[in-house]
Amino acid sequence: MENPESVIAAIAPKFARLKQEIGKRIFGQEQLIDGLLLALLCRSHCILTGVPGLAKTLLIKTLAEAAELDFKRVQFTPDMMPADLIGSQILETAPDGRRTFRFVPGPVFAQLLLADEINRTPPKTQSALLEAMEEHQISADGRVYPLPEPFFVLATQNPIEQEGTYRLPEAQQDRFMFSLYIDYPDEISERRVMLETTGNGDATPQKVVSAAELVEFQHAVREIPVPESVADYTLNLVRSTRPGEDAAHEINDFVRFGAGPRACQFLILAGKARAALAGRFNVSCEDIRFAAYPVLRHRLLLNFRARSEGITPDRLIEFLLENAE
Repeated sequence: MENPESVIAAIAPKFARLKQEIGKRIFGQEQLIDGLLLALLCRSHCILTGVPGLAKTLLIKTLAEAAELDFKRVQFTPDMMPADLIGSQILETAPDGRRTFRFVPGPVFAQLLLADEINRTPPKTQSALLEAMEEHQISADGRVYPLPEPFFVLATQNPIEQEGTYRLPEAQQDRFMFSLYIDYPDEISERRVMLETTGNGDATPQKVVSAAELVEFQHAVREIPVPESVADYTLNLVRSTRPGEDAAHEINDFVRFGAGPRACQFLILAGKARAALAGRFNVSCEDIRFAAYPVLRHRLLLNFRARSEGITPDRLIEFLLENAE
């Protein structure tokens, strides 16, 4: 790799153009797009939660087109099996009559995988993604098959449809770097959606960055140094989410389990990526605070009292940030 600082300098303009191309099809939702681009730069995965009809699939497809990534979409259903996702062995007959097994890759062999409505499939199938997300490989029939790089999983789930859904296990949720909420667009953006998507025009995004460039950017981001003060701030923030003798009353009253060490890793990575998007070669505490909500909200396991009193993870994260040192 060339000088990491020169590579970092190229990231901000490239990703600004990438965001501009996504904006041709997706109106509003800037905070959501920023979160996706951060995760993409960190080589990590996202889970998006939102009601139907908010263009989650279109957003991800547009990102794949603008970033020149091989894109595949899997619609998760209650009867889906792991082989439907990772692939399976088929029996072939050669011209000489010999029969052999051949592995046929499933849709997980893509650079950008959209796991649509991931909470509609049973845990057995959900867990088939764990190795792919963590190791970027698939094990099948005693062999290991590497996945293409970069590999990025974007999963969506519907928060209002409870019939026939399966809650994601904590172990799987922890594999996702960000948990992002997609909300209704503002009035101006919704008006644009109404008028500009009901005609014959098709705003096709231009390709902005290649897969090879993206991998180079991901490696350069990890070279950004982290000051000791920022590392201490991040560690203290994550440890403050865990109940115990030294925890705040709000945490002991409402949290069963706090965030684990992976939260520290993801906060630092997100801080580095945000610094790179701003053209900086240093990480600040403000970068960590910006990433706190999407990194921590799905890692705080609340108790019954919290749910009964309407306490949300975001409310507790806000409290922790106000009292962080």
